[in-house]
Amino acid sequence: MKKALIIASVPSMIEQFNMNNIKILQELGYQVDVATNFQNSGTISEERTEEFKKELASINVKCYNVLFSRNPFSLSNIKAYKEIKKIVQEDNHYDIIHMHSPIGGVCGRLACKKIFGRDLKVIYTAHGFHFYKGAPLLNWLLYYPIEKWLSKYTDILITINEEDYSIAKKKFKAKKIELVHGVGVDIEKFNFKMSRYERQQLRESLGLRDNDFVMIYVAELSKRKNQEMLLKTMKKLTKKDNTIKLLLVGKDSLNGKLQKFTIKNKLDNNINFLGYRKDIYKLLKVSDLLVSTSRQEGLPVNVIEGLMSGLWAVVTNCRGNRDLIENEENGYIVKNKKQLIEKILQTKENKDLLYKNNKNYCNMEKYDKKNILEGMKTIYLWKG
Repeated sequence: MKKALIIASVPSMIEQFNMNNIKILQELGYQVDVATNFQNSGTISEERTEEFKKELASINVKCYNVLFSRNPFSLSNIKAYKEIKKIVQEDNHYDIIHMHSPIGGVCGRLACKKIFGRDLKVIYTAHGFHFYKGAPLLNWLLYYPIEKWLSKYTDILITINEEDYSIAKKKFKAKKIELVHGVGVDIEKFNFKMSRYERQQLRESLGLRDNDFVMIYVAELSKRKNQEMLLKTMKKLTKKDNTIKLLLVGKDSLNGKLQKFTIKNKLDNNINFLGYRKDIYKLLKVSDLLVSTSRQEGLPVNVIEGLMSGLWAVVTNCRGNRDLIENEENGYIVKNKKQLIEKILQTKENKDLLYKNNKNYCNMEKYDKKNILEGMKTIYLWKG
């Protein structure tokens, strides 16, 4: 039986970005194994990680627990590399190895270096290079040379935004370089009509009133996602209009820092921390505006899902966000807190904008799961 291995540093990357890939590979006749650090759940909860391991077992996916660290300087990554090398070179004979995340991509391709080209297809998906326009110089000095060197040992390099694709096409030496529009989102799941009664009930359960203007940001609470900028903005917004509310959905990786800021600044009646949720498609329907203050993105699923739900968006000017938002067509791109406040208030006062995307001003079909699945199937079948 043909065999495939999927490598990622954290299980959330398998759950959120690779379940469709596992399904495709199994349909193509592959036994699929997974290597990730199940002791570091990533953006999902520890409880969800345990559930996820059982789900993988139920579909006959073998799991390897490899202690990757998301810190590139951690010595534990040396051990992780040795574990991956043993799995790849000694214990199994894989036909496809598909890697994700910078650490997973480095460890996996180093482990495959000696057997590269021997009836093995090495695939790496870059979910957003750490070097990008406006990135710190250190990112370019550290990550760019490594990615360029390892591209020589890559059959297919998959990028998910235009900026990364352009850099890879010009500078890297992978046999094949592809632009795939994310992991695929089910349009039908997000583009549905919620009854007025259900909307009202869910709003009430969240402590929201009918006349509240509700913003939503779905992302892990982290420095990269930069919710702190949004909270500082809320201090000024709520002084102008106390009906403005904010839903923050995602696992907290900042140890309560944002909640403390919220209480200290008496914003707890306006900001609701919801943690990890499985009903995001419903939460988007009770919201009025999608927001993102991220510092960098690959191709943000949260923005795709919000646009598919028909929401107008106000987002920061970073890679990934720029791929999805066209100024004044489906949202606004802002460069600082002043513009963020201005565009949020402008959207609140302009009711037409709140429903503009529901009138098909934004074509999201290329991000639909069906189209992405077809693209990935073609990639897995590529002969080289």
